[in-house]
Amino acid sequence: QVQLVESGGGSVQAGGSLRLSCAASGYTYSSYCMGWFRQAPGKEREGVAAIDSAGSTSYADSVKGRFTISKDNAKNTLYLQMNSLKPEDSAMYYCAAEPTVYGVIAVCLAPASLGYWGQGTQVAVSS
Repeated sequence: QVQLVESGGGSVQAGGSLRLSCAASGYTYSSYCMGWFRQAPGKEREGVAAIDSAGSTSYADSVKGRFTISKDNAKNTLYLQMNSLKPEDSAMYYCAAEPTVYGVIAVCLAPASLGYWGQGTQVAVSS
């Protein structure tokens, strides 16, 4: 049974930083793509950052240069370091995974590309 559990969300002022974590259990695939997604009220879920087992990464244009995705394979934990946060970054953030490597890493930023999802962690950025 695959479980993804996010943590690290919270409230922060604009310009601040947060680090999200996603602990994966029951997930030991050697080939994978994993990503962070977010959904604000009234908006569609969007891909924020993705990483695959080959080490390729991809970011949404809105977060490039501010967010960094990484994975600690020893801990089976995915991270999202978020710096220079803006009010428009406020959303529920989800971790997701799929046991495959797509030919183009950007495919991993599409929510429909991943089948395993966590419950989410809330991020609120005030101005």
